[in-house]
Amino acid sequence: MTEIGTGSIVHSIAIPGSDELLTLSWAAVTDVGRRRAANEDSYLARSPGFVVADGMGGHSAGDLASAAVVERLAEALTGDFSTVVDLERALASATDDITIIADGSALGVGTTATGAVLVLRDGNPYFAVFNIGDSRVYSFEGNELTQVTIDHSVVQELVESGALSKEDAEFHPDSNVITRAVGFGVAPLADYWMIPVRAGLRILVCSDGLTKEINDERIRLHLAAGLSSEETAGALVDAALAAGGRDNVTVVIVDVIAAPTATAGDSGDSDDGYDIEDTAPRPPRAL
Repeated sequence: MTEIGTGSIVHSIAIPGSDELLTLSWAAVTDVGRRRAANEDSYLARSPGFVVADGMGGHSAGDLASAAVVERLAEALTGDFSTVVDLERALASATDDITIIADGSALGVGTTATGAVLVLRDGNPYFAVFNIGDSRVYSFEGNELTQVTIDHSVVQELVESGALSKEDAEFHPDSNVITRAVGFGVAPLADYWMIPVRAGLRILVCSDGLTKEINDERIRLHLAAGLSSEETAGALVDAALAAGGRDNVTVVIVDVIAAPTATAGDSGDSDDGYDIEDTAPRPPRAL
């Protein structure tokens, strides 16, 4: 387990070319759970990047794999705003690190990686949400919870094909089988979404140790309770533990306290020249 960053009561960022400020608050909580011997989750909770990685590989390898992701991202995501290009390069570097960690392991070593990174798009602040695997990012706004990311998993493919209901997916015998990861000797392939940063928005980044234990409605109720980011993150982890805590559980909450009053239309091209729409064919899902 690697933890990078600490909670922030108030963190203000100047918007380039504007007199307005972006103000955030965030917190992160992780727990080994009630059945695991070690915590193989890692997180980055430090502006401009908020990331959770859930390692796989047995013994200490999963821990090292998830650590490689958050450490490389911490190196790359600097300043008030970052870019998707920096994110991509960091994931590629982490993949190289994981290849060394695996050292010819027959089973392979890897990790999920998901999160939200502050970027500028047409001069306006956005969260560039990315995902590889079955950890998740949710947004909460106007009392509505939206699952932004789409799981890369066998059961998600069954759900999308209509062969399995969402309610039955968590109990399927292949519920832990993912179809993409960082590592396992394969170049990382992330999906991306762009979320405008608006006052009142809450972002939840979590490992599947949360979503395998409590359903989306319970998550929504916790986010709607009006508690601070620190209290909300702690309450969600406690709820997962009370429900069984079968896996490591990690939660990062980011609250947008204040943001520019208007966001310009999305042109489809980010300021770093990376076309998000080419890599994000599917929209977020309101729950």
